Amino acid sequence: MPHVMELFGRTRVVVKDGKVVEVGEPIADWCPVFSKVAQVSKLTREEAKKNMEYRIREIGMFTPKRRFDYGVFVNFGASEIMMTALRRGLIDSTVTVCDGAGTVITSDPSLVQGMGALMSGLIETEPITEIIDGIESRGGVVLDKETAIIDQVMGLWKACELGYKNIAVSVTAPRDAGELREIEKEYNVNIILIGAHLTGLKYGDAREFIEKMDIITGCASKTVRDLVKPVLQAGTSVPMFAITQKGKEMLIERAKDIDAPILVNTTELPVLPEHKQPRPLG
Repeated sequence: MPHVMELFGRTRVVVKDGKVVEVGEPIADWCPVFSKVAQVSKLTREEAKKNMEYRIREIGMFTPKRRFDYGVFVNFGASEIMMTALRRGLIDSTVTVCDGAGTVITSDPSLVQGMGALMSGLIETEPITEIIDGIESRGGVVLDKETAIIDQVMGLWKACELGYKNIAVSVTAPRDAGELREIEKEYNVNIILIGAHLTGLKYGDAREFIEKMDIITGCASKTVRDLVKPVLQAGTSVPMFAITQKGKEMLIERAKDIDAPILVNTTELPVLPEHKQPRPLG
């Protein structure tokens, strides 16, 4: 089984044996994040391939040479928010995903950031022994070492079985949100749901999904921008929205770690300057 990830405007990229073997077409044409960090003026198949090859080269993504020390990629990325929350004790563990391992439970701030710094929408992956060993040596728990399955519902169940009580979970599938909240009730734990990789999210799925999230990223989603009613917003181009008080506290805690000046103001949200939004919104 090859590795499949969606990146660069939800472009489907397939990697096998450390090589990009298939590239689809992007949904979006322009992304302010990649325009800034990679100087990419138009999202294309070729640029998506180059960016995936950069990730393979830079951190060994999808290879036995995978590194976990990349550090901060964006100020308010999902992994950055979780890293800070772990350090400050707002949460005691995370359920996220990693190439070559699938769903991973960890309480190590550096590991959650190392796995997530350059992670886009991981669709499927196969086990890579060296990556799994690297995660386990840092105290991470791989949900299924034989298959590297991506299953956030089972990941949360496993985190509860391990005794964790305040757990952040990254969520990309609307169907998972309700099940995750049911597990929260069943085990009497506190979970923070962070919705990501939502470009192309349909209205039928979006409203109920957003209501179950604590934090959600705008991605290049018109649906999210139309429906979201945030209590706090970080960023204006690919914004991160806090939906609940718990989410708000995590974003504020993350803001304390950022060296750049920060404007704090009260206003109607969301704030979405047209010239800063990804194009077209899906």
